[in-house]
Amino acid sequence: MRTLSYIFFIVLFFQANILKAQDAPLVIVSHTKGAPAELKLNALRSILLGERQRWPDGTKITIALMKTNTPTGISTSKKIYNMSPDELNKYWLALVFQGKGTAPMFFNSTAELENYIATTPGAIGVTMAGSGGRTLTIDGKKSL
Repeated sequence: MRTLSYIFFIVLFFQANILKAQDAPLVIVSHTKGAPAELKLNALRSILLGERQRWPDGTKITIALMKTNTPTGISTSKKIYNMSPDELNKYWLALVFQGKGTAPMFFNSTAELENYIATTPGAIGVTMAGSGGRTLTIDGKKSL
């Protein structure tokens, strides 16, 4: 019985940390080439939905996201896309299958995502606040 209680509290502890991470503010980071320093939320959503494919300077937009099974990916799905993680995956599969867009690059770690953005002109991504990289201002705010 004691072992079962320990397991219960360990699971509860990890679940609480995951929920806490999902509520952390998100920041939009980008490569220095292409993305402007500030965007409106509607423009950001249009970009992250694959509706806009090029920056004003002509650079191709490349989207970088955390995998939808990570706390950041879950938070991104809900806060930015207003979708569940499964709905977001289905959205991108449908868009790519119909030939209407290019799927984002999905990453397991923040370090991989930030490295990709730093080395890919035109890249834009979503990560947790406090991460590195060039942070964009969205509607005058540094985080969502």
